[in-house]
Amino acid sequence: MILLDTNALLWLDQGHRRARGLTSESRRLHLSPATILELQMLVEIGRLKAGADLVERIVLDDRWLVDEPPALGWFEEAADLTWTRDPFDRLIMAHARLRGWKVATADQRMLAQLRPRERMEL
Repeated sequence: MILLDTNALLWLDQGHRRARGLTSESRRLHLSPATILELQMLVEIGRLKAGADLVERIVLDDRWLVDEPPALGWFEEAADLTWTRDPFDRLIMAHARLRGWKVATADQRMLAQLRPRERMEL
């Protein structure tokens, strides 16, 4: 299973060349609720130019599923990830570790912290 980080999701949604490896994957792609919140915040602060329906469209897209891990385990795992102060990176990485899934990302800071079996580099 693969958990998409926010950039991976946006690239896949936009058909970006860096997401090509994801389109050929036979494994199911998943989103974290943290990614949904990050998208909404990026729209609100103007860092992501998108229509008002972006978050709803993303959530309803059949190319992936939004996974909802148990909150206590998820947040305990995130609390141990002290290498970053970015709450979304912490939550996305903790989500993947809790589930035992790979994270699809191009984020070099995140890639440096993920073990090879935990990552899919874009």
